[in-house]
Amino acid sequence: MNTKSKTLRMSVLAMFIAIIILQTTIPIIGYIPIGPLEITIIPVTVVIATILMGTLDGAIVGGVWGLITFIRAFAWPTSPLAAIVFVNPVVSVLPRILIAVVAGVVYSSITKHIKSNSASISIAAILGSLTNTVLVLGLIYVFYKAQAPQLYHLNIKDLLPYLLGVVGTNGIPEAIFSGIVAPLIVTPLQKSFGSKLVRKPK
Repeated sequence: MNTKSKTLRMSVLAMFIAIIILQTTIPIIGYIPIGPLEITIIPVTVVIATILMGTLDGAIVGGVWGLITFIRAFAWPTSPLAAIVFVNPVVSVLPRILIAVVAGVVYSSITKHIKSNSASISIAAILGSLTNTVLVLGLIYVFYKAQAPQLYHLNIKDLLPYLLGVVGTNGIPEAIFSGIVAPLIVTPLQKSFGSKLVRKPK
């Protein structure tokens, strides 16, 4: 990668990180609060960065989101639940990074078999978004199911059906949003930048 392309890639990466910071700071452009949980529209930003720049840079963007989530859980939690579950970096950071891993792998794999680039982007975005939802809720169940009566005012036996319901009511809309929006943004940017933003192997 020549110096000009490297500078462009670093500038775009910084832009995505700035967008993540804004989305985690201004609720209406990053989170839509609904009761004790939130519909999160940030995964689409991670997916867009991943498809445009590659899995590593997408993972950096996702990691920044996770790190901010982790810090906010201590400093200014978005909800009482966040102050308890997101202080665990496995819950707050790891799923955000894996959005990029899943989206990157899926996009690279299916573009070889699907002629429509928009469809490939959409599928990668949907699965990337669902990765975040399923992992966050799944890890909450693994680590905090014993605290279900305090956290959710539920019996332990009712926690899993409750979390699966959240996947349906929150996770599915988030995934649909990502699947619709990602191709609309990525496609013109790919035409403008081509492969200039992709990190080349040394």
